[in-house]
Amino acid sequence: MHVRQVIIIGSGPAGYTAAIYAARANLNPLVVASSVEAGGELMNTTEVENFPGFPEGIMGPDLMAKMQEQAEKFGAEVLYDDVVGLEIDGSVKKVTLGSGASHEADAVIFATGSAPRKIGIEGESRLSGRGVSYCATCDGFFFRERVIAVVGGGDSAMEEATFLTKFASKVYVIHRRDELRASKIMQDRAFKNDKIEFIWNAEVADILGDDAVTGVVLKDTVDGSTRELALDGVFVAIGYDPRTHLVHQKLELTSDGTVWVDGRSSRTSVPGVFAAGDVIDPTYRQAVTAAGSGTVAALDLEHYLAALGEAGAPAPDVAEIDGLPGAEADAAAVA
Repeated sequence: MHVRQVIIIGSGPAGYTAAIYAARANLNPLVVASSVEAGGELMNTTEVENFPGFPEGIMGPDLMAKMQEQAEKFGAEVLYDDVVGLEIDGSVKKVTLGSGASHEADAVIFATGSAPRKIGIEGESRLSGRGVSYCATCDGFFFRERVIAVVGGGDSAMEEATFLTKFASKVYVIHRRDELRASKIMQDRAFKNDKIEFIWNAEVADILGDDAVTGVVLKDTVDGSTRELALDGVFVAIGYDPRTHLVHQKLELTSDGTVWVDGRSSRTSVPGVFAAGDVIDPTYRQAVTAAGSGTVAALDLEHYLAALGEAGAPAPDVAEIDGLPGAEADAAAVA
């Protein structure tokens, strides 16, 4: 079997930025982009206004398409399949795909991102896609003039609730405490919206309906009493969990459940395995920080391969890419 130099698992901003850098270093990366969730979380967003270089904003899927195009331009190979097995103990890493195919590489960049956290009740899984959603921008359109609820109290919950008022006739925000975790600007925006009503000190004990959501059972977190609330849809926005299932018992994890890396590097507890993006970041979780993290992973990877004597030439110094010093090098690297 042909042993590649690098396989990148994940196709969000971290994965594709790593691919751009690795491809420009003539490492011919293979990007396993997933058969279902290619492009990562930005595929589920509408307009992105805070990614540098796009003063007019850019649609999330368009941004990811441009990143993929840029990676492929420099020689990255993108494969739409899912990793189902990972062997990383030896000097050669083996990646097994859902199709049954397997690929080997000297190094792996793990950039699988994060997944929406679930409430964990029976009605939620039974009615997922039938009124239970984890993505307002994906499914909000289907709830025109309907009564819906958003579960959560952070920034993402406020953002989803505010967005959903474009479609729904009424949006309840159900939060288990009596104050929000969201930033003040996001809170103020939601409080000022006439379509949003807050239900405090309540958690969803059950989601009702046979073929579609008809309501929820709310449990009071103070006195334990329950009541029903009629609804047409439930949007769950209670945070994200890093997608680490492939590396449990294989890579060291942090107390947050993210993949442990050495300081500001991308080096994991296993030599030749690097991690980047939301799978190592429980705090910031932005497209631009994920992209920067992907850059770190690719540069760490180059140094690792150079040390193995397989990169063909010494890896470039971080500040001397393309032979240019300092900031000019950084500009050239992303041009």
